[in-house]
Amino acid sequence: MDKITLALDWTPNINHIGFFVAKAKGYYRDAGLDVQIIDPSADNYEITPAKKVELGQADFALCPTESIISYRTKSSPFPLKAIAAVFQTDLSAIVVRADSGIYTPSGLDGKSYASYKARYEDRIVKEMIRNAGGKGDIRIEWPEKLGIWETLVNGTYDASWIFTNWEGLAAEADGLLLRYFKMEDFGIPYSYSPVLAADEQKMNDKKFRDAYIRFLSSTSKGFDHTVDEPAEAALILQDFIPEIDSGIDLNKALGRTAAAIHSADGWGYMQSEKMQAFVDWLKQTGLEENPPAASELFDNSLLTSQKRTITE
Repeated sequence: MDKITLALDWTPNINHIGFFVAKAKGYYRDAGLDVQIIDPSADNYEITPAKKVELGQADFALCPTESIISYRTKSSPFPLKAIAAVFQTDLSAIVVRADSGIYTPSGLDGKSYASYKARYEDRIVKEMIRNAGGKGDIRIEWPEKLGIWETLVNGTYDASWIFTNWEGLAAEADGLLLRYFKMEDFGIPYSYSPVLAADEQKMNDKKFRDAYIRFLSSTSKGFDHTVDEPAEAALILQDFIPEIDSGIDLNKALGRTAAAIHSADGWGYMQSEKMQAFVDWLKQTGLEENPPAASELFDNSLLTSQKRTITE
């Protein structure tokens, strides 16, 4: 059995369902893989998932496209590369409480934002505010990562960035009404998030490449099964959800997620045009002076094409 370690970007949630289904259904085992899934709660996010790949502590990490750009442009570059997109459409948003009196991103001027301290995150939020007619004058705070959602719930901070198909449902379960600001509605051609990332040198090394291809093929089957048998998939995921999220309706969460899982080619495929649009936007807005070309950021070659009929 080839050992594989996957570092999740957050505690287990609906975005990770295909991985847990693939493991529970034996798809990894049948492919000769012993897959360990780890999440940030083990070290309270002391080391990010992408950093674990750089340090050799994980084979794969879930992270946003911005992390790929960041690792390839830092002072000591690391060849992190996206090898699959978990979703084809952006399921994230900047949110505020509905009772906050903030009705557009421009209303965030003079307010506070709970940040995950990602390289481009804070500046993306400020650009959204400017695109909505504001000044981008928002106070950025960096609370403990795994506690960020609670700071929005209790009103400590005015806004944060969430996944609508997870924290959005957590809010509904608690009776908390939110107002959502989507990137695409405010002139930001946001790319893929999360993506499955790996060390480019390893993925091109025949010692690892075959196992990586088998991992992606098995993961694809996990997401396929999730779409085809959602009730069973939700039951599988339920065993891994932390107690704090136990009130979230997994079937409802999957209902908001399923349509974003596949492209016409199957699970995971990324489009150069979509990547390049985001890279160009980062450069045009001055968020990244010399960003790499989209072709340097992702590689579909490890994916096995499994075309599916996409329905609305």
